[in-house]
Amino acid sequence: MEPTEATAGETEPTADALEAPNTETPIIETSADEPTHTVPWWGPLTIVAFVALVVCTNVANAVFAAWVDDHPAGLLALSSRQRYLALAAVDGIGVVPYIVIGTLRIAAAFVVCHLAGRAYRDSILRVFTRYLGLTPEALEAYHRGLDKAEVLIIPFFVGSNIVAALTGVRRTHPGKLAVLLAIGIAARLALVWWLAKAFEEPLLDVVNFLQRYQLWAIIISIALVLVVNVRNFRRGRG
Repeated sequence: MEPTEATAGETEPTADALEAPNTETPIIETSADEPTHTVPWWGPLTIVAFVALVVCTNVANAVFAAWVDDHPAGLLALSSRQRYLALAAVDGIGVVPYIVIGTLRIAAAFVVCHLAGRAYRDSILRVFTRYLGLTPEALEAYHRGLDKAEVLIIPFFVGSNIVAALTGVRRTHPGKLAVLLAIGIAARLALVWWLAKAFEEPLLDVVNFLQRYQLWAIIISIALVLVVNVRNFRRGRG
């Protein structure tokens, strides 16, 4: 998932982070003025999908130096973060696969997080604040932004897992969400493609540097992924 985007320190949620169903369907706590919310049967499927997307993003973070030149489409399928969109755009991927793969990857992450928000409500937000490096202050800022200008925030933060989850918690109408999501994805892909072509030479220098020091880049990338994930896990457990 793009996450940001998806937060830089994405890690898998632990078993005690969500109330997964046992013998009975779990009940999510709600405020006194709201009806009791029951997690739907498909709720756990959204968590499985979310974990799969997080794993793909972490794999991309670890192998991008090796894949950016030979497998730009595969890198983009693993993660649609802006840096991978830009690197793929200057490294030989065609405009059609760029649009198709980029759209599907961004949409998949947004839809999964949106459905997780609908299914788990505040529980999914606790995962973001405890285990994914998001502070309560940032979460509140996103809430205020959506309250004031939802039609602007959703397209602008189309790659944000937390915004996607919040649209689920807030139960944004699917039709409205589909339109805003389409606008946001189209604008993001077009802007990143244009910027990548405008700054193609320095970006190609980055690609060439990564290829020259590929082994060290991979080692450093894997180390950073581990450090960030351990930091977020310890923060969440604390």
